[in-house]
Amino acid sequence: MKGFLTIKKDEVNETVIERSRFICSLKRVDGEDQAKEFVSSIKATYPDANHNCYAYIADEGGFYVKFSDDGEPQGTAGLPILETLKAMGLKRVAAVVTRYFGGIKLGTGGLARAYSDGVKQAVLKAGVSECLVSTTIKVDLSYQLYPKILKILEREKSIKESEDFTGEGVTVTFTVPSERVEDLTVEIRDLSAGKTIPEIIKTGYSEY
Repeated sequence: MKGFLTIKKDEVNETVIERSRFICSLKRVDGEDQAKEFVSSIKATYPDANHNCYAYIADEGGFYVKFSDDGEPQGTAGLPILETLKAMGLKRVAAVVTRYFGGIKLGTGGLARAYSDGVKQAVLKAGVSECLVSTTIKVDLSYQLYPKILKILEREKSIKESEDFTGEGVTVTFTVPSERVEDLTVEIRDLSAGKTIPEIIKTGYSEY
């Protein structure tokens, strides 16, 4: 598993070039089924458009990739959309650029730039997040050790999942980048003189 970049939120951005409207719709997706559903939904939203060109990278590994020119000259729409997503390092994202033709031909170079720029502007509006491979850990702490562990978690890129206060101490569940788990485990054990052994709950992705 490796970390990846994706958009912070779904976004729609419209630009007008030589009277043609280019509407870029972006969506975070988790798998090819979601990407396909999104493309279909945009086509249903703009059924009267001249073109609904798209590209998606539907997974974090870059295995589920597809693009379409949807009637535009070959290589002027779908591929520029896809190459823009790749150049920005994005995964788990789908982009559909809807075009309403304004009567002025842009040429192959102009079309490619229009579709590419439309995606760039939409991504800038959406923002980019980093999703890191992360591990969720649970530790049982004494009340004396609890504030020391909180300082460690504040220092790290940690996400506190839960706290359970009991008569004997505190159970804290938190998520940190997986690359920090080994060092944190050693530090927590040393602070507790070996009495506290962190328990790994799961590994997945967390957004930072």
